[in-house]
Amino acid sequence: MKLALPAAAAALVLVAAPLGAARAAEIEAVRPWSRPAAVGGTGAGYVTLVNHGKSADALVGAASPDAAKVEMHAARMAGGVMKMTPEAQTPIPANGQVSFAPGGRHLMLVGLKRPLKIGDKVPATLKFASGATLKVDFVVQAQAPAASGHMRGTDHMPGMPGM
Repeated sequence: MKLALPAAAAALVLVAAPLGAARAAEIEAVRPWSRPAAVGGTGAGYVTLVNHGKSADALVGAASPDAAKVEMHAARMAGGVMKMTPEAQTPIPANGQVSFAPGGRHLMLVGLKRPLKIGDKVPATLKFASGATLKVDFVVQAQAPAASGHMRGTDHMPGMPGM
């Protein structure tokens, strides 16, 4: 009987989790998505990471079986030119959030092992400074999910398709 209660509680947590979100420890991944991309090319992963904890954490890495490697990048305008710079880690403040979105931070899926088509899911594991890991499925879509707060038509970076 004592074993049934934890199992029932775990099942309740899984049922209660919102669609389009994944959670590990204090970090929640909200609406992970990606754009279509060709095999051998580079895709991009977008997600909002919400830290529900009382301590700051940081995203320090990611991996996907569908890509040779996953890199964290930030894109910024500098002198009228979009520049991308790698990030070794992305801080996530306590009780705060950080967004990986078109035109800003993103996860680059380098060396895709298969084409990413609309409706596909790209599995990935996010790694945090705290030692926590989070399994996420990036849903391949033509544009940002409507509930993400992005304005349609603004989620694109000229000269950098898919980023």
